[in-house]
Amino acid sequence: MTDKNAVVEKFKDRQALIGIVGLGYVGLPLMLRYNAIGFNVLGIDIDRDKVEKLNRGESYIEHIPGSSIGKARKTGFEATVDFRRASECDALILCVPTPLNKYREPDMSFVINTTDALKPYLRAGQVVSLESTTYPGTTEEELLPRVQEGGLIVGENIYLVYSPEREDPGNPNFETRTIPKVIGGHTPKCLEVGIALYEQAIDQVIPVSSTKAAEMTKLLENIHRAVNIGLVNEMKIVADRMGIDIFEVVDAAATKPFGFTPYYPGPGLGGHCIPIDPFYLTWKAREYGVNTRFIELSGEVNQAMPEYVLSKLVDGLNNAGKALKGSRVLVLGIAYKKNVDDMRESPSVEIMELIQAKGGVVAYSDPHVPVFPRMREHHFDLSSEPLTADNVASFDAVVLATDHDKFDYALIEAQAKLIIDSRGKYRAPMAHIIKA
Repeated sequence: MTDKNAVVEKFKDRQALIGIVGLGYVGLPLMLRYNAIGFNVLGIDIDRDKVEKLNRGESYIEHIPGSSIGKARKTGFEATVDFRRASECDALILCVPTPLNKYREPDMSFVINTTDALKPYLRAGQVVSLESTTYPGTTEEELLPRVQEGGLIVGENIYLVYSPEREDPGNPNFETRTIPKVIGGHTPKCLEVGIALYEQAIDQVIPVSSTKAAEMTKLLENIHRAVNIGLVNEMKIVADRMGIDIFEVVDAAATKPFGFTPYYPGPGLGGHCIPIDPFYLTWKAREYGVNTRFIELSGEVNQAMPEYVLSKLVDGLNNAGKALKGSRVLVLGIAYKKNVDDMRESPSVEIMELIQAKGGVVAYSDPHVPVFPRMREHHFDLSSEPLTADNVASFDAVVLATDHDKFDYALIEAQAKLIIDSRGKYRAPMAHIIKA
């Protein structure tokens, strides 16, 4: 039997080697935090290009500067594609994607394949932590049997926890250290070791009674947002029919000092969590004979928003005596939210596809995404258009999809023939601006 106290002390003394599996928007900030407080960190990723970039001291995420990666390389960080090196690590923190498949069901292949790849190299004294958003029961049902397959016993000589990521890329008010960390262990000993792992790097650790409770916590956080955004998106449609500006209404309601949290409508949901997490719970709930109608309805409303934006574009062009077919349309902002380069689940991309499918000639401008990236399901052979006065004026319509701070909104207002504003950036009524 491994001495749990010795494992705990190794983290407290910062002598442990931290292994982070998956070096993306979650794994990379976590690596930097552990590195900054004196831990050696081994990053493991299947993407050889990413690994080589990191080992050269370069970053591939806009809001993480290359200088931070370069500094980490000089102070105990290394990246590798060699999963055999997992045996060197005292902690293995899994930060891999959990997308949906084409049937809107959880795609657990990244979690399962990663665990299977690590399985031969697990050893006594390690703690394995899953951070990927998933359905309640994943840690017990998928990780537990795989971790124990080689004869290790969870809670006795290896430790298993679930601690959901809470990254908010581009948010200047929070960083990895200052965002409280929820953690659930498979056993009380697992929880104790998991707390020792995370309390070194995070200001506040929030223990819960089980891995299932921690998994459900993450889903509740994001479903809360998805449902409220769905509500305000539906109210936007009602308000528009009544000639009311929903953004004015939300601003006014937000002055109430209790009982109201402002959520603002948009062109749909983006990012790796908010559009996806509700489907993880609705899928798992069916196993228990429960229909999550409230959650599913909000998902339907939010998924319909790109079509709503398209309808406003069609109406605007029609009022100008033009058809969408053959019209040149500039989409402003293709990242899923303002001031980042993250394209995951971006509604802007769906809007671009809808415009193209209707015969429109689509282009985009995004200061954070100079070239349209390779994506699993979407592709445009496009580069970001410069926002010069002449170029903006050359398009038949401009669709404001993501309201980056770097855009020159006065220039766009002055030069665009037609603006479809899905973010409420232009509040004053103007003939050539349509709120969507």
